[in-house]
Amino acid sequence: MRNTKNFRLFIHLLAAGGVIAGLVLLSVKAGFISPKSELAYGEPPLPRARRTLEEQQNIDVYKKTNEAVVFISTITLTYDPFDMFMEIKPRKGSGSGIIIDAQKGLIITNLHVIQNAHKIEIVLADKQSYNARLVGYDKAYDLVVLQLHNPPDSLTAIPFGDSSQLEVGQRVLAIGNPFGLHRTLTTGIISSLNRTVRSPDGRLLHGLIQTDAAINPGNSGGPLLDSEGRLIGINTAILSQSGDSAGIGFAVPINRIKEVLPELVATGKVLRPTLGWILADTNQGPMVWRVIPGGPADKAMIAPVERASSGVFLRGYVRDFDRADLVYKVNGKRVKNKSEVESLVIENGARELELTLRRGGIRGAERVVTVKPQLQ
Repeated sequence: MRNTKNFRLFIHLLAAGGVIAGLVLLSVKAGFISPKSELAYGEPPLPRARRTLEEQQNIDVYKKTNEAVVFISTITLTYDPFDMFMEIKPRKGSGSGIIIDAQKGLIITNLHVIQNAHKIEIVLADKQSYNARLVGYDKAYDLVVLQLHNPPDSLTAIPFGDSSQLEVGQRVLAIGNPFGLHRTLTTGIISSLNRTVRSPDGRLLHGLIQTDAAINPGNSGGPLLDSEGRLIGINTAILSQSGDSAGIGFAVPINRIKEVLPELVATGKVLRPTLGWILADTNQGPMVWRVIPGGPADKAMIAPVERASSGVFLRGYVRDFDRADLVYKVNGKRVKNKSEVESLVIENGARELELTLRRGGIRGAERVVTVKPQLQ
């Protein structure tokens, strides 16, 4: 009698189109399978895969820091000089930024991310947009500080690390917005230290961290982190023939940024020592190409290749390599190119500098002069 009732119920479900449901219900009623069997209720969830220590560290670092990475959107007004109507066209740009002071709403990023922008908009992790003002910038480190207007109370900042302790082979993590994909995590190692590359505006950036963590357009201004989630650098440039990641990226070390950040926030700029000259690399070494009238190099009687000349009908420059000075040593250290000279001048600060010069080239007469840099 029991089986007959079950059969009638099964026929009724078939008529309603519930073939599978009917089979399952009949099997349960007949006792062939239990109500808690896998066939009746589907397969149970698989146990969570065991994570390696490195995987768990990646997860922890991302959870702790990703909300401190912002999306920066810019609008730059451009025009075609060959357009007879001179129509102004808006051009959009984007990059990444790092919240370094949650209370004040301070953000650091690369200068080239916002350079020439007419409007800067910051998108936080909660997808809310905020306007930002420019606090200050430093071309030498391709660095800019922004401040949010009326920042929310829920901001998260990334703590600073110590880039002087870095080692080649050390694991690092990068977070940014490549191609507009918000807060993307990539991992890699430190490939090299103290690299020199040229910034988008042609300036040489010294002492950079090289990493193979994937860095693409949109990652600029984002953080390079150690395995504890501390900020050790700002991702700044890539070396690539296609424009996409080729596994060679560069970051400005955080210790260099910490040196200039207080002055940058307080005054909006960083004063650096200069000798008031323009150097040029030659096959014999760095030569003084021009000197600024009234500058430290001019006062020290340093002779340039190009000197101003004036006459009744002609004004311009004359070149004289035989009388120009080659920079041979700075504070007793041999220099072979202008980058080495500039680095030593910056390291020396505002103190007096001893220059060993050779007139007309490497084999010329040698003399030593003392120069007092000026800050500007």
